[in-house]
Parts: sequence; structure tokens; C-alpha cells
Amino acid sequence: MLNHHLSIASGDTLPPLENKCVNDILAQAVKNYPEHPAVISVWQQRTLNFKELDELAKKVAASILESGILPGDRVGIWSANRFEWVLVQFAVAKIGVILVNINPAYQLNELKHVVEHSGCKAIFINHFYRDKDCLDLAKQVKEQSQYLKSIFIFNDEPIDGAISWGQLLEMSGSKSLAEVDRYTSAITSDQLISIQYTSGTTGNPKGATLNHYNMVNNAIQIISRLKLSASDRICVPVPLFHCFGMVLGILGAFSVGAAVVFPTEVFDPESCLATIDSESCTTLYGVPMMFIAMLNHPKFDTFTLKSLRSGIMGGAPCPAEVLRAVMDKMHANEMSVAYGMTETSPISFQTRLDHSFDQRVETVGSVLPHTQAKIVDPQTGETLPLGTAGELCIKGYLVMPGYWQNPEATAKVIDTDGWMHTGDLAIMLVDGCLSIVGRMKEMVIRAGENIFPREIEEFLHTIPQIAEAQVFGIPDELYGEQLYAWVRVKNNVTMTPEQLKEVCKGNLASFKIPKVFRIVNEFPTTASGKVQKFRMREIEMKRAG
Repeated sequence: MLNHHLSIASGDTLPPLENKCVNDILAQAVKNYPEHPAVISVWQQRTLNFKELDELAKKVAASILESGILPGDRVGIWSANRFEWVLVQFAVAKIGVILVNINPAYQLNELKHVVEHSGCKAIFINHFYRDKDCLDLAKQVKEQSQYLKSIFIFNDEPIDGAISWGQLLEMSGSKSLAEVDRYTSAITSDQLISIQYTSGTTGNPKGATLNHYNMVNNAIQIISRLKLSASDRICVPVPLFHCFGMVLGILGAFSVGAAVVFPTEVFDPESCLATIDSESCTTLYGVPMMFIAMLNHPKFDTFTLKSLRSGIMGGAPCPAEVLRAVMDKMHANEMSVAYGMTETSPISFQTRLDHSFDQRVETVGSVLPHTQAKIVDPQTGETLPLGTAGELCIKGYLVMPGYWQNPEATAKVIDTDGWMHTGDLAIMLVDGCLSIVGRMKEMVIRAGENIFPREIEEFLHTIPQIAEAQVFGIPDELYGEQLYAWVRVKNNVTMTPEQLKEVCKGNLASFKIPKVFRIVNEFPTTASGKVQKFRMREIEMKRAG
């Protein structure tokens, strides 16, 4: 086991863990950088400095109190990226209300489950998300809900069935504003601040609870390793409902007085590239799918990206060829690869600036300070030696208190010693870096051979014609499982499954060559950009009968 709980990993400055609340992060930024831009929403043509953001957030908090919400109550936010999202995030933090982050891609039944399971008394929504009328769905849930009393909508003008943003801002009074200060002073860092519902690949999504201490300290540690400052501008196309946007993006940036920039409401590669240039962004956050989309955009060469220096790539395994292209073609030489999960606030491993190129493309870096990690045998729970694949377990300040109202699910992932069992297969290397092999559930066993899809995906990404590849297994009567690969080729390129198999011959062992190659235009993904292999598996199983 590698224990970094009290030791300093080479190259780390080890900031101490701080007994701070989310409100303290904003208050510090207001004190040190009142006139600095805090939020730049390009698509809304709106910029707020730290002082303006704090004043507006306090006003929103007072209005929420006026609506009958009290500390400890839950308030949902079902919205894509916009400057109001940040105001709500800090408004509820000021009054001890728990924010329920809801995936904007959710449909009626999923929304109803989250609202009822968390007991949301109010919900903030977009009127529309893509082609979906969110107001109509929210009103349906409200009619049937035993909890939901208020719908706040991000509209300036009044609208039937909801309280508009303009109406909300008019609700605050001197009494409620004074109450905000009283509630803020009473908040402690161990209080819950967020319930984040997992993607729910099987059954209903579970609500991971996070407290101030989890989120604030994780944000500080991540930004310290990336060495960002108040002079940085972080382009944030990742969704705010997820920890990547909310913790690494908002809290991380504000902890050093940096600005966050929202290119669009929903990720668009061209708008993202244009925003980096127009707003002189120094830093870019994204999942591999986003970087791949930008690199392969037909107009990529028309953007200079000369301001870009650093960033974080996370949320899914990063193909080595993609990271090479990001560093070379997008000038992001200080790009960091990070690994984590919602249940760990979210980041536990991250590459450092002094890590070699090979360490950055082959691993997810070393464990963050104040965090313990070990690799265990999934069957016996015994700690495995370095260089051996097993389940990754995490322990420390960053582990969630548990799933909301679900002690059984909590006990399945957090053992009695406080170790979070991630479900990810990984190898701890001698240099302290971690190599992610894949999900335990994704390991394919074909005729007794253990096959890790990540290895095959890495090879497929070295083929020049391929833009992106996903490999998975489906049941097979003869072999136990068979390998399938979905492949997206680059623009104006034609490639057949037979050609792909020929390229694999001589480069991969015969049992690692997928039985079926499927050429596709896109992959099923979550709203946060994570590819959903389970959906590909379902499609192929139906085809195979």
C-alpha cells in the first residue's frame, strides 16, 4: 500500500487541509480580488466580478429564505451551464441548504425519482434543454410530489407555473438579508452541501452526499498541483451539475481568484475553440470526448489557441494519442490528467507538472496529498504488491459521508475501515503513479483469458484514420465473452471492419482482436460526456439475439 496520508509526494508542496466552508472560498476571493472577473458567460454575454457575484448570491439566498426554504432543506438545480448556476451554488451554501445536482438530460421518471428521493422543496430549471420542455416536466413532478413546492425558472420575464429569475430577485428584503448573515456564520465544514446523483447505469441513480470539507479541500489540492493563480482564465465546457465543473471548475478557480469561462450552454467544439481565443483562456477542462471533438473539428486550424497553457483531462480514460495531440497542437504543455469519482469529491490521482511525458500519457499521476490509496484483490481484499492489477481503494478527507438515505449501498462501497472501493481495476507502479486498467465490470474473460479493453483502445487510437474507439465484451456461449469494438473514423475517411482487423493482426494477440468492429458516427454518452458502454453492449446483445 502506498500511504501518502502525511508524507509529501515528490514535487508536491502539500497545502494543509483547511477547516473552511464554501462560503469562505468566495469571501476570500472578494477580499483579495473584488474587481477581478469571476464568471464570464460568453453565450449569455454576461460577466460578474467577485464582488458582484457575492452580492447577487446573497440576494438570491435571501429570496430562497423568503420562499420558505430553511437550513438543511434540499433545493434542486436542473440546468445546463449559465452564470445563474454559480449564483445558486453559492446562495444555498450561504444558508446551509443542500444543493441537489440534477443531470439536465434526465427525463420525467428520472427527475421524479431524484426530487422525491432527496425531498427537494424547490427546483431551479432551464425552460428548455435542447428539445425538452423542462418547465412542463417540472410542473408534472410538482403536481405529484409530496415535497416540491416551488419552481424557479431562469427567465427574466414572468411565466405561468413558475417563479421567474426576475421575480426571485425582487423577493429579498432587509430581514431576510440579515438572516443570510446569521445562517452563514453558523455553518460548519462537516455539514452536507451537495447531493450528486450518479449516472444510474443500472437501476435508479444513487445520491452521493458531499460536505464542505470534502469539496473545498479537494478543490484546493487540485489547483495547487496545477499551479493556477488569479491571472488564469479557465474554460469550463464540462457540465456544472457534475463535480468536474462544480468543484474543479468553480471552487478550484475561486480558491485562487481565477475566472471561469462558459463558452456555451451545452458543449460545442467550435464555440469552445473560439472562446479560448476570444477570452484568452489559459486553462481548459474537459473529458477526452471533448478534446477529440475539438481536435477533429474541420475549422481547428483557424484558431491560434496561443493563450492556452494548461488544463485537466479527466472523467474517462485518456488515450495517449489524444493527449499528445492536445499538448502539441493545442499548446497545452502543462495539461494534467486526473482520475476520480463523484464519491471522492472527486479527484484522488492527478499528474504533476514535473511528471514526464510518458507518465502523463500512460498513467493518471500520483495520489493527491492527504490521501491514501491501495490495490486489493477483488476476491480476498488482500493488498497486492506493486505492478499487480487489482481494485483501487481510496481513503481520506475526500471520501463522501455516504449515499443519501441508502445505508446498504454505502456499506457496499465504503468498508468498516473507511476505504472507498472504486470498482476500478488499476496497477500501482514503482514510481508511485497509477495506471487505470478499466472497470472491474468491463474486464472481458474470453476463453479463460483476462482482457482489458483499455489496452486494445490504446492501440486502436494509434491508427491514423481512427478518431475514437470503444471496446467491450458481450456474452458468448462458446467463449464465455467476445470482444466488440465501436469505432468512429476521422472526417472524410473511409475504413471497413475488415481493414481494421487486418491492421490488428500482427499488432495484437489473436484473442485480443475484436470479433466485431462497428463503424459508427457517435457513441451513446451521459450529459457529462462519459461514454456509456453498457448501452453499446445492450445494442450488440440485441443484434446477436
